[in-house]
Order: sequence, then structure tokens, then C-alpha cells
Amino acid sequence: MTRRSFIAGISVLLLPLAYGALAGKAVPTVSEVEVNTFSIVAYDPERKEWGVAVASKYLGVGNAVPFAKANVGAVATQASVNVMHGPNGLDLLAKGMSADEALKALCDSDKGIDRRQLGLVDAKGKAAAFTGTGCNAYAGHKMGENYTCQGNILAGEAVITNMAKAFEDAKGPLAWRMMAALEAAEKAGGDKRGKQAAAILVVREKAGPNGFSDRFIDLRVDDHKEPIPELARILSMRMKRPTPK
Repeated sequence: MTRRSFIAGISVLLLPLAYGALAGKAVPTVSEVEVNTFSIVAYDPERKEWGVAVASKYLGVGNAVPFAKANVGAVATQASVNVMHGPNGLDLLAKGMSADEALKALCDSDKGIDRRQLGLVDAKGKAAAFTGTGCNAYAGHKMGENYTCQGNILAGEAVITNMAKAFEDAKGPLAWRMMAALEAAEKAGGDKRGKQAAAILVVREKAGPNGFSDRFIDLRVDDHKEPIPELARILSMRMKRPTPK
């Protein structure tokens, strides 16, 4: 490489930084990206499944929020998202920590935790959740047996309350019970900014293709006018929706 081409390459790399400085704005870091959303993290003791379902006015929300591992647990990380809380949370749960213990360890490790929101379910279905005081209103969470619902920048508290009730009342496979929770949350107003993306992840030991992974269901709607109905449509292609009795 000639000296001239080397200098040109460096200039290209520095151009975005220079543009940000000239515009008077700092270049965003990962920790500054806000995934304001609502999600449910849950466990099905009968089928030994763990899962996360999420929806948001955020492009490709399924790429940032849901994490799960069979026989270990599941994690949702959102708000001013620190995506490392997903894999790190699963690592802590895999070491035998309870959901409460893993949550405390994650919070203690993060100086920006006041801007985060987390939901965890451990291998036994015990749930734990955290909503930082710096999360955009309305922000909150609600826990129950084998699940936790959490959300921020919501239309109101009813989003979380209705979400939890819908999950508790629903019957059938975990995936469809979590879908019922998303649908109830959206009906109550959901993300007050609007709609864009939704995702659902369900893991079970050796339930992936040909038994080589635990990813039983991993479906995403990255950009759609009606992401939750679209996610339900795609899920119905993978698994028939239970008929209400």
C-alpha cells in the first residue's frame, strides 16, 4: 500500500466522526441506542421450553432484545439497551445462579443500569425484572409464576397489566401464550410511538432442525405496518394456533 492510499483510507474511516463533530452531535455508541419496547420472558414447565416475545417501534427488535438457552433460561434486555446483558445473563444462569442472583450481578456490573430494563427467567422458571429510573415513561414490569412482562415508553400501565393477564389466561403452547400477551399489550396501546417490529424465540433441548440446536421457534418481523398480526401469521405456519374452548 502506498503512503497516499493509506492516508486516503484513514480519511474515509474518520469522515463519519468528523461529520458528527461538525453537526454538533456525538456518534452514537451501542449503549446509547434505545430499544423502547414491551416484552415477555417465560417458561413452560410441562414442555420444558423457555422463550421471549417482543414488539417495538424499533427496526429489527428481534436482533437486540431476546436471548434464551434450553435448560438454562431466558433474558430480555431493552430500553437504552446493553445487548451484552443477554449472553452474559445466560452465562450467569448456566453457572447455577437464580434469576434474582443473575439480575443483581448484571445490574452491579453496569454503570448505566438506570437507563436499562431487564427481564429474566431461570432454569426453574423463577422470574426477576428490573426497570431503571431513567427509562422513558411509562415504564414498568409485572412478574408472575414462570414469567415476567416489562416495557418502556408505553401508552400506560395497562399495557403491562393486560399483557400479564393474557399470558396467565391463555392455554396451549408457550409460543401462542406469549403471542396472546403481545396482542393484549398492543390492544392496550403498546409502544406509544407506534409499531414496526416483533419477534418470538422459543428454545427446547434438541428441538431445532434435526436436533442439532435448541431453537424450536425463532421468528422475526423486522419492518411492518402491523408487526404483531404478521408475526402471528408466520407462527401459524410453524404451529397451528389453539382453538379457544
